[in-house]
Amino acid sequence: MTDNRQTHFGFQTVHEDQKAGMVHQVFSSVASKYDVMNDLMSVGIHRVWKTALMDWLAPRDGQHLLDVAGGTGDVAFRFLDRAPGARVTVCDMTESMLVEGRKRAEAVDRADRLAWVTGDAMALPFADDSFDRYTISFGIRNVTRIPDALREAYRVLKPGGRLVVLEFSQIPVPAMQWAYDRYSFNVIPAMGQAVTGDRDSYQYLVESIRKFPDQDSFAALIRDAGFGRVQWRNLSMGIAALHSGWKL
Repeated sequence: MTDNRQTHFGFQTVHEDQKAGMVHQVFSSVASKYDVMNDLMSVGIHRVWKTALMDWLAPRDGQHLLDVAGGTGDVAFRFLDRAPGARVTVCDMTESMLVEGRKRAEAVDRADRLAWVTGDAMALPFADDSFDRYTISFGIRNVTRIPDALREAYRVLKPGGRLVVLEFSQIPVPAMQWAYDRYSFNVIPAMGQAVTGDRDSYQYLVESIRKFPDQDSFAALIRDAGFGRVQWRNLSMGIAALHSGWKL
Protein backbone atom coordinates (compact mmCIF):
# COMPACT_ATOMS: atom_id res chain seq x y z
CA MET A 1 0.00 0.00 0.00
CA THR A 2 1.39 3.42 -0.95
CA ASP A 3 2.01 5.93 1.83
CA ASN A 4 0.59 9.22 0.56
CA ARG A 5 0.75 11.25 3.77
CA GLN A 6 1.49 14.84 2.86
CA THR A 7 2.17 18.03 4.76
CA HIS A 8 3.25 21.56 3.97
CA PHE A 9 6.72 23.06 3.79
CA GLY A 10 5.79 26.72 3.63
CA PHE A 11 3.42 26.89 0.69
CA GLN A 12 4.81 23.71 -0.89
CA THR A 13 3.09 20.35 -0.47
CA VAL A 14 5.63 17.65 0.41
CA HIS A 15 5.60 14.09 1.71
CA GLU A 16 5.76 13.91 5.50
CA ASP A 17 9.05 12.00 5.33
CA GLN A 18 10.67 14.93 3.51
CA LYS A 19 9.76 17.80 5.82
CA ALA A 20 12.10 17.14 8.75
CA GLY A 21 15.13 17.07 6.46
CA MET A 22 14.03 20.25 4.70
CA VAL A 23 13.50 22.07 8.00
CA HIS A 24 16.88 20.80 9.23
CA GLN A 25 18.50 22.26 6.12
CA VAL A 26 16.84 25.64 6.73
CA PHE A 27 18.06 25.94 10.31
CA SER A 28 21.52 24.59 9.52
CA SER A 29 21.76 27.35 6.93
CA VAL A 30 20.67 30.19 9.23
CA ALA A 31 22.12 29.00 12.58
CA SER A 32 25.08 31.39 12.76
CA LYS A 33 22.88 34.44 12.08
CA TYR A 34 19.68 33.24 13.75
CA ASP A 35 19.70 35.61 16.73
CA VAL A 36 20.77 38.61 14.62
CA MET A 37 17.97 37.96 12.16
CA ASN A 38 15.40 37.60 14.96
CA ASP A 39 16.33 41.08 16.16
CA LEU A 40 16.17 42.56 12.66
CA MET A 41 12.93 40.85 11.57
CA SER A 42 11.00 41.75 14.72
CA VAL A 43 12.76 45.08 15.38
CA GLY A 44 13.76 43.54 18.70
CA ILE A 45 10.16 42.82 19.75
CA HIS A 46 10.86 39.07 20.04
CA ARG A 47 12.71 39.95 23.26
CA VAL A 48 9.55 41.54 24.68
CA TRP A 49 7.56 38.44 23.70
CA LYS A 50 10.06 36.15 25.45
CA THR A 51 9.86 38.33 28.55
CA ALA A 52 6.08 37.88 28.43
CA LEU A 53 6.62 34.12 28.16
CA MET A 54 8.77 34.17 31.30
CA ASP A 55 6.29 36.36 33.17
CA TRP A 56 3.50 33.84 32.50
CA LEU A 57 5.72 30.79 33.08
CA ALA A 58 6.98 32.18 36.44
CA PRO A 59 10.17 30.06 36.79
CA ARG A 60 10.99 28.70 40.24
CA ASP A 61 14.14 27.24 41.78
CA GLY A 62 14.17 23.46 41.71
CA GLN A 63 12.17 23.19 38.48
CA HIS A 64 13.49 21.31 35.46
CA LEU A 65 12.55 22.93 32.14
CA LEU A 66 12.62 21.20 28.77
CA ASP A 67 13.03 23.85 26.07
CA VAL A 68 12.36 22.25 22.68
CA ALA A 69 13.60 23.82 19.43
CA GLY A 70 15.62 26.10 21.69
CA GLY A 71 19.03 25.58 20.13
CA THR A 72 20.57 29.02 20.64
CA GLY A 73 19.61 28.98 24.32
CA ASP A 74 17.72 32.26 24.45
CA VAL A 75 14.75 30.92 26.44
CA ALA A 76 16.95 28.66 28.59
CA PHE A 77 19.14 31.56 29.71
CA ARG A 78 16.12 33.69 30.55
CA PHE A 79 14.64 30.86 32.63
CA LEU A 80 17.86 30.48 34.63
CA ASP A 81 18.13 34.25 35.09
CA ARG A 82 14.76 34.11 36.86
CA ALA A 83 15.44 30.87 38.74
CA PRO A 84 19.18 30.34 39.35
CA GLY A 85 18.43 27.13 41.24
CA ALA A 86 16.57 25.54 38.33
CA ARG A 87 17.83 23.28 35.53
CA VAL A 88 17.20 23.40 31.78
CA THR A 89 17.53 20.79 29.08
CA VAL A 90 17.65 22.33 25.61
CA CYS A 91 16.51 19.95 22.86
CA ASP A 92 16.83 20.74 19.16
CA MET A 93 16.86 18.62 16.02
CA THR A 94 19.58 20.77 14.44
CA GLU A 95 23.03 20.20 15.91
CA SER A 96 24.41 23.44 14.45
CA MET A 97 21.82 25.42 16.42
CA LEU A 98 22.95 23.70 19.63
CA VAL A 99 26.56 24.48 18.74
CA GLU A 100 25.68 28.18 18.47
CA GLY A 101 23.93 28.05 21.84
CA ARG A 102 26.86 26.38 23.58
CA LYS A 103 29.21 29.09 22.25
CA ARG A 104 27.41 31.86 24.11
CA ALA A 105 28.97 33.21 27.28
CA GLU A 106 25.70 32.63 29.15
CA ALA A 107 26.04 28.90 28.43
CA VAL A 108 29.55 28.72 29.87
CA ASP A 109 28.48 30.53 33.05
CA ARG A 110 25.57 28.12 33.57
CA ALA A 111 27.16 24.88 32.35
CA ASP A 112 26.31 22.97 35.54
CA ARG A 113 22.58 23.71 35.10
CA LEU A 114 22.30 23.23 31.33
CA ALA A 115 22.10 20.15 29.12
CA TRP A 116 22.09 20.22 25.31
CA VAL A 117 20.41 17.30 23.53
CA THR A 118 19.79 16.60 19.85
CA GLY A 119 16.27 15.27 19.46
CA ASP A 120 13.00 15.32 17.55
CA ALA A 121 9.95 17.03 19.10
CA MET A 122 7.76 14.18 17.79
CA ALA A 123 9.86 11.48 19.48
CA LEU A 124 11.64 13.01 22.45
CA PRO A 125 14.59 11.02 23.89
CA PHE A 126 13.35 11.36 27.48
CA ALA A 127 11.43 9.19 29.93
CA ASP A 128 7.80 9.78 30.90
CA ASP A 129 7.14 12.31 33.68
CA SER A 130 10.63 13.86 33.52
CA PHE A 131 10.10 17.64 33.47
CA ASP A 132 8.24 20.31 35.41
CA ARG A 133 7.89 22.71 32.48
CA TYR A 134 8.02 22.46 28.68
CA THR A 135 8.51 25.43 26.36
CA ILE A 136 8.79 25.72 22.60
CA SER A 137 9.27 29.16 21.04
CA PHE A 138 8.83 29.76 17.31
CA GLY A 139 9.46 26.08 16.70
CA ILE A 140 6.24 24.12 16.73
CA ARG A 141 5.09 25.42 13.34
CA ASN A 142 8.13 23.65 11.84
CA VAL A 143 7.14 20.24 13.23
CA THR A 144 5.80 17.77 10.67
CA ARG A 145 2.95 16.49 12.85
CA ILE A 146 2.06 19.05 15.51
CA PRO A 147 -0.37 16.75 17.39
CA ASP A 148 2.46 14.21 17.84
CA ALA A 149 4.72 16.89 19.32
CA LEU A 150 2.00 18.00 21.74
CA ARG A 151 1.40 14.41 22.85
CA GLU A 152 5.13 14.02 23.45
CA ALA A 153 5.12 17.21 25.52
CA TYR A 154 2.31 15.74 27.62
CA ARG A 155 4.17 12.44 28.01
CA VAL A 156 7.46 13.90 29.27
CA LEU A 157 5.86 16.39 31.67
CA LYS A 158 5.33 15.37 35.26
CA PRO A 159 1.76 15.39 36.62
CA GLY A 160 1.09 19.05 37.42
CA GLY A 161 3.59 20.09 34.74
CA ARG A 162 2.97 22.96 32.36
CA LEU A 163 3.34 23.53 28.63
CA VAL A 164 3.88 27.07 27.28
CA VAL A 165 4.15 27.70 23.54
CA LEU A 166 5.25 30.99 21.97
CA GLU A 167 4.47 31.11 18.26
CA PHE A 168 3.58 33.48 15.48
CA SER A 169 -0.17 33.66 15.04
CA GLN A 170 -2.99 35.52 13.27
CA ILE A 171 -4.01 39.16 13.67
CA PRO A 172 -7.81 39.30 14.12
CA VAL A 173 -8.13 42.60 12.18
CA PRO A 174 -8.00 41.82 8.42
CA ALA A 175 -6.55 45.19 7.37
CA MET A 176 -3.71 44.85 9.88
CA GLN A 177 -3.06 41.26 8.84
CA TRP A 178 -2.86 42.44 5.21
CA ALA A 179 -0.28 45.12 6.13
CA TYR A 180 1.76 42.63 8.16
CA ASP A 181 1.70 40.16 5.28
CA ARG A 182 3.04 42.81 2.91
CA TYR A 183 5.94 43.48 5.30
CA SER A 184 6.63 39.79 5.85
CA PHE A 185 6.70 38.71 2.21
CA ASN A 186 8.42 41.80 0.79
CA VAL A 187 10.95 42.67 3.48
CA ILE A 188 11.96 39.56 5.45
CA PRO A 189 13.23 37.34 2.56
CA ALA A 190 15.19 40.29 1.18
CA MET A 191 16.63 40.94 4.64
CA GLY A 192 17.60 37.27 4.89
CA GLN A 193 19.42 37.52 1.57
CA ALA A 194 21.29 40.65 2.66
CA VAL A 195 22.32 39.37 6.11
CA THR A 196 22.79 35.63 5.57
CA GLY A 197 22.93 35.23 1.79
CA ASP A 198 19.94 32.89 2.06
CA ARG A 199 16.62 34.22 0.75
CA ASP A 200 14.88 30.84 0.40
CA SER A 201 15.12 29.91 4.08
CA TYR A 202 13.45 33.14 5.14
CA GLN A 203 10.82 32.80 2.43
CA TYR A 204 9.99 29.43 4.00
CA LEU A 205 9.86 30.91 7.51
CA VAL A 206 7.38 33.58 6.39
CA GLU A 207 5.23 31.04 4.57
CA SER A 208 5.26 28.67 7.54
CA ILE A 209 3.71 31.39 9.72
CA ARG A 210 0.76 31.67 7.33
CA LYS A 211 0.18 27.91 7.42
CA PHE A 212 0.08 27.72 11.23
CA PRO A 213 -3.36 27.33 12.90
CA ASP A 214 -5.06 30.37 14.38
CA GLN A 215 -5.27 30.84 18.13
CA ASP A 216 -8.50 28.92 18.76
CA SER A 217 -7.55 26.06 16.45
CA PHE A 218 -4.14 25.62 18.09
CA ALA A 219 -5.72 25.73 21.57
CA ALA A 220 -8.00 22.88 20.45
CA LEU A 221 -4.95 20.82 19.43
CA ILE A 222 -3.45 21.34 22.89
CA ARG A 223 -6.67 20.12 24.52
CA ASP A 224 -6.76 17.12 22.19
CA ALA A 225 -3.27 16.15 23.42
CA GLY A 226 -4.67 15.81 26.94
CA PHE A 227 -3.86 19.19 28.50
CA GLY A 228 -6.28 20.99 30.80
CA ARG A 229 -6.74 24.67 31.72
CA VAL A 230 -5.75 25.66 28.19
CA GLN A 231 -5.46 29.40 27.67
CA TRP A 232 -3.89 31.77 25.18
CA ARG A 233 -2.83 35.41 25.07
CA ASN A 234 -2.17 37.60 22.05
CA LEU A 235 1.09 39.53 21.83
CA SER A 236 1.44 42.62 19.62
CA MET A 237 -2.21 42.36 18.55
CA GLY A 238 -1.84 38.72 17.49
CA ILE A 239 1.39 38.80 15.50
CA ALA A 240 2.45 36.24 18.08
CA ALA A 241 0.57 34.39 20.81
CA LEU A 242 1.31 32.51 24.01
CA HIS A 243 -0.52 29.24 24.66
CA SER A 244 -0.54 27.44 28.01
CA GLY A 245 -1.79 24.05 29.16
CA TRP A 246 -1.37 21.86 32.25
CA LYS A 247 -0.91 18.13 32.72
CA LEU A 248 -3.60 17.65 35.33
